[in-house]
Amino acid sequence: MKAINRKTKLKKDDEVIVIAGSEKGKRGKILHIDHDKENVFVQGIKKIKRFQRPSQENPKGGILEIEAGINLSNVMFYDSKGKKGVRLGQKKQDGGKKVRITRPEGREV
Repeated sequence: MKAINRKTKLKKDDEVIVIAGSEKGKRGKILHIDHDKENVFVQGIKKIKRFQRPSQENPKGGILEIEAGINLSNVMFYDSKGKKGVRLGQKKQDGGKKVRITRPEGREV
């Protein structure tokens, strides 16, 4: 069964806040978005340990701590001016360019 690719208004390097799960309330920057699995990888959130075998790049091997994916529905764009998570919308400017705005305030992102 193939996952449906949902559109998201979030982008890489956006600051988000986790709104559900064990990491609720934590903030971080988006590192990567996996559209197929609807996961988002956030810096410093949901760290897991991976055991690395020795290789030519990493001759000692060892334990690596990396970020695991969080479902897109569990994160929300963080508005630094309002100090809270907000929804995003779109608005066309005079030149026809689309700009992301916060809801319901309407500030440009």
